[in-house]
Amino acid sequence: MSEVKVNKISPRTNCGTVQLGDSGDTITIPAGATIVNNGTQTGFGRTGTVDWDTTAKTASFTAVSGNGYFVNTTSGAITVTLPAGSAGDIVSLADYAATWQTNNVTVAPNGTDKIGGTNTNVSLSTEGQSVTFVYTDSTQGWLNTMDSTSNVRGNPFIQATGGTITTCGNCKIHTFTSPGTFCVSGAALCASENTISYMVIAGGAGSGNNPGSYSGGGGAGGFREVKSPTTPYTASPLDGYPSAPNRVTITATSYPITVGAGGSGNTNGSNSVFSTITSAGGGKGALISVPAPEKPAFAGGSGGGGNFCTTAAGAGNTPPTSPSQGNNGGTGTNTPPAFGSGGGGGAGAVGQNGSSSKGGDGGAGIATCITGSPVLRAGGGGGFAVNAGIFGGVGGPGGGGDGYGTAGPPGTGPASQGAVNTGGGAGGAAPNTTNNGGSGIVVIRYKYQ
Repeated sequence: MSEVKVNKISPRTNCGTVQLGDSGDTITIPAGATIVNNGTQTGFGRTGTVDWDTTAKTASFTAVSGNGYFVNTTSGAITVTLPAGSAGDIVSLADYAATWQTNNVTVAPNGTDKIGGTNTNVSLSTEGQSVTFVYTDSTQGWLNTMDSTSNVRGNPFIQATGGTITTCGNCKIHTFTSPGTFCVSGAALCASENTISYMVIAGGAGSGNNPGSYSGGGGAGGFREVKSPTTPYTASPLDGYPSAPNRVTITATSYPITVGAGGSGNTNGSNSVFSTITSAGGGKGALISVPAPEKPAFAGGSGGGGNFCTTAAGAGNTPPTSPSQGNNGGTGTNTPPAFGSGGGGGAGAVGQNGSSSKGGDGGAGIATCITGSPVLRAGGGGGFAVNAGIFGGVGGPGGGGDGYGTAGPPGTGPASQGAVNTGGGAGGAAPNTTNNGGSGIVVIRYKYQ
């Protein structure tokens, strides 16, 4: 191979042309060599797209051809004015903080220049967007030749799927009204944000189903909640965060969710489960059977109400948790002229005792704003009442069903079911009727941005 070493190659005549090789030849420029353009070149095109200015722009500015800019709209919208265009000019823009969807970038043409054929501004409003504009001619002006909306960046927060997903401020909320799986694909970089908020409510107890039987009010399903400091909202008084065993710190794995069914007829509600947290199903009320034997009120998340034969109430907070997941049912009475059974316990109060004039009201449920607004759940069922002219007990606020009574309102006629996905206990039933407790619910809340 021959080698020629010179400092300068010039044409033989002024303003002539220097030719490198012939058509079909390959001219090789070694790696590491630098081509310096001190004038106008033709035929080579640009050696790249743009040179990126890595100092993010935080205020409105005028772009320079050949440059790319990272535009940071965290503090507010920004206007980028394009330079006066000449054919081949190029400008690129990229969303620095993935905030263009909140605070837009306005791209303005210079003077009478056009963007896509019109002398008007354009708006960039897609999260993570990047665009490249090339000036073509006076007819079309600046044309967008590349546009990326694939916001490719690491996520420092929890990433998860499962249930019905909603948002509230900087928090994401997963609501499970039936069994499912909370699938965590990524944990948060900040360790404290992996301790999440949750509410786990079990199914409420049912009532009735035996010929000639009356039953006390059904107990509400157990109510358990933890509010993490990283997810601000108004929690219930039963927030268990201060007790470390109540806290759940997630990792990148799958968490099966059990949502307890309400008791069908005179049966206890079923447990709800998330990770290490189990809420106990509500306890059924005492049952008078014809023929005997009578059945006692049962313990559970909240206990069932007693009746006029088996007056004792079922215990709440069984098995025990701290804070308590529920309350006792109310006792029944066998004092004439009428006979009232006790109301089922609720998450926020014990069931009312039955009396000689009415059935006991169900214990009140309790409210939390974990889903974004205050909702009462886990109310106990009202107790039944027999003999003419007396009321059945009213269901506890928070999904408890009304008890059977012979006068009204309230508590008139057939008892009612516990409300779905509240864990409410069923109202005490009359003979030959069946009332279901309300199914439970599981809610998980965490910081996602």
